[in-house]
Amino acid sequence: MNTPAGSATWPRDEAEALAVQDALREGVEESDHSPRPGAPGSLIAGLDVAYDDARDVVAAAVVALDGESLRVVAEATALGRVAFPYVPGLLAFREIPALLDALAELEGRLGRAPDLLVCDGYGRAHPRRFGLASHLGVLTGVPSMGVAKNPFVFTHAEVGPLRGDAAALVDGGEEVGRALRTREGVKPVYVSAGHRVGLEEACAHTLSLAPRYRLPETTRLADALCRGALRATRPAGRP
Repeated sequence: MNTPAGSATWPRDEAEALAVQDALREGVEESDHSPRPGAPGSLIAGLDVAYDDARDVVAAAVVALDGESLRVVAEATALGRVAFPYVPGLLAFREIPALLDALAELEGRLGRAPDLLVCDGYGRAHPRRFGLASHLGVLTGVPSMGVAKNPFVFTHAEVGPLRGDAAALVDGGEEVGRALRTREGVKPVYVSAGHRVGLEEACAHTLSLAPRYRLPETTRLADALCRGALRATRPAGRP
């Protein structure tokens, strides 16, 4: 099990992490460079992590899907130590080292980078406009977006009942993301652009990736994979 690459320079406390956020946020591109939703030959990667805080272990998973068929093309996992304490708004610093390791392994198997990263979390819908999806996007240069299961700190109007209905996530009068209904009668997901993806396009990608369930296939598969990887590290007989 590896410690985070470059751990000697990894932020050690909240002040250092906030300074890193401020510096990297300047690199966010809001114009869209993502593939067309459902485009043949596109590779869409879902990323997620699972923790065992008692053992100070994080398991990261990346699953690449064919953008047209949603068939799994490749997958990879990585294990590491939790790289940063829990601080709301700074969760990316706990997850990114392991996610970058998993993404590097995936790219080695694919022979190239994915065309889009879909994170289980937020991008621009973040108090400092720099959540996990934005952070990963800037570090990798790959178009990125966030699809979160739960609302963060932002408000939104009632979302219509039909698939595709949406309401703006608002912070200080600014639209930072959208609550998006992916299934009729099921609670929405929370979509935000990360880096090199537009919000309209992020919502279109989410619907394309969620033909049957509330969550995108990228999120469902990466969630199952990282949980399985974490279970495999536990001593025999431990749940």
